[in-house]
Amino acid sequence: MGVNVKIVEPCNLYECELCDEVFVGPFVEIQRGVKVGAKSRIQSHSFICELVSIGESCFIGHGVMFINDLFQKGGPACDSALWRETKIGNNVSIGSNATILPVDICDGVVIGAGSVVTKNITKKGIYAGNPARLIREI
Repeated sequence: MGVNVKIVEPCNLYECELCDEVFVGPFVEIQRGVKVGAKSRIQSHSFICELVSIGESCFIGHGVMFINDLFQKGGPACDSALWRETKIGNNVSIGSNATILPVDICDGVVIGAGSVVTKNITKKGIYAGNPARLIREI
């Protein structure tokens, strides 16, 4: 755990790494092996599953869900070898109630509230919708 980390109870933190000055709101679950970069903020009711890394100075809105299982065999994968990683760059903002499937998101991206990110994002910009698409470059 880094310095000046603020955790608002109740929340579930399982063997994760929270770097300096991270904020975790109430009713958040962060699973084993997750890394949250310095100065990132995770708002209430968010779920961050295993195999997720979040860069520095990111904002994760209320109720954001990270998914590591693509249900490749028609249901939840009991075998963690089927799970996939998610990598969030630095200075990324994810709006409330967005769903993030196993993807890579580059630095400097904004994801609109309620969006579903199904593919890698490799260009800075504002993305929104289901599935999320580029609205405009920034």
